[in-house]
Amino acid sequence: MVHGLRSLSLRRRHRICSVQDVRELNADRLKQYLERLSGQPVRVLGVARLGEEPSPGALKGYGYGAPLRVHFEAAGEPRCAVLATLSPTPFGHEHMHDRAAMLLWSHSAYNRLHRHVRSLDVGAFDDEGALLSLGRAEEFFLLTEFVEGRGYFQDLMRLRDNGRTTSLDGARADALCDYLVEIHRRRGTEPGLYVRRIRELLGHGECIMGLADSYPPAHGFITPQMLEQIEHRCLAWRWRLKDRPHRLSQVHGDFHPWNILFREGTDFSVLDRSRGEWGEPADDVTCLTMNYLFFSLQRSRRLEGGFERLFRRFWDRYLEATADREILEVAAPFFAFRGLVLASPIWYPNLTEGVRQAIFRFIQNVLEVHRFDPSLVNDYCGG
Repeated sequence: MVHGLRSLSLRRRHRICSVQDVRELNADRLKQYLERLSGQPVRVLGVARLGEEPSPGALKGYGYGAPLRVHFEAAGEPRCAVLATLSPTPFGHEHMHDRAAMLLWSHSAYNRLHRHVRSLDVGAFDDEGALLSLGRAEEFFLLTEFVEGRGYFQDLMRLRDNGRTTSLDGARADALCDYLVEIHRRRGTEPGLYVRRIRELLGHGECIMGLADSYPPAHGFITPQMLEQIEHRCLAWRWRLKDRPHRLSQVHGDFHPWNILFREGTDFSVLDRSRGEWGEPADDVTCLTMNYLFFSLQRSRRLEGGFERLFRRFWDRYLEATADREILEVAAPFFAFRGLVLASPIWYPNLTEGVRQAIFRFIQNVLEVHRFDPSLVNDYCGG
């Protein structure tokens, strides 16, 4: 479900394939599937893992979770698509039906969100590697269009390394903010979905409790007791938030820099919306702005310079455009969720201890205040 240049690095972090999941994708079977899907004669030109050059014939040693770029002709017209699977992980993807549910949802939801990469089909592999209808399914896959672009994280890495912002940095932050303003304007009508989204913020395998369970038993200053305390604080926040169903909005659900592909200027596409079409707008806003803090901490152990300007600019623009001051009253547990992702020694093993400590101080302090203040980020980080 990931497209573009950033796919391999992200998949290494999030979709770890086990040895027994290795398969061979046969070009003839792929051709038959694409002909059934398109209703046209198809010639497969090549298949490769994203980031590698395509080659004809079978791709030996692909694994569940490794996205593949497929080049083919349909009725003589050149086309390109991405075929992706999910690997078993401890974040609620352990069972085949977990992964099937996620891919089936993705196929239906991707095409209902403006600017999102389109899903072309959802299907399955059988135990012999054939691509077929779902009755004999062993594993599911998702076929989406391929979209060119560079991950937004590359902009943030550049700014982290050289400290120099450009006018384009500001323009892109504005474009991303305006996109969230646009999609969040669409309000949901089922109050139970808001309650579920807040509940899953704690209990979902990909969210707070699943993340806490993924931490090693002890990693430097991070102890099980510290994670337990964070869970307890977030539980209190659930009861503060669950009675605000009027906030239910269309969301992306995983709006981080690895899921945003920019082309020239401010033209972009988004990838991998997750965990439901409806939720709390703070989920998206905290997800992106937490990454401005994350990269700034790597540079200088505090939020400052270009990253501080982007952070404040994003929040100020969003609040002005939406007049949603209530978002400041509900942001804390979503910041905690994103902080647990970014401080994870599993997903980010090369972070310095100082950066992890600053993130955990931020988590603990924002959970203690009833209203988040974007101007006090360094106070929350203890810096």
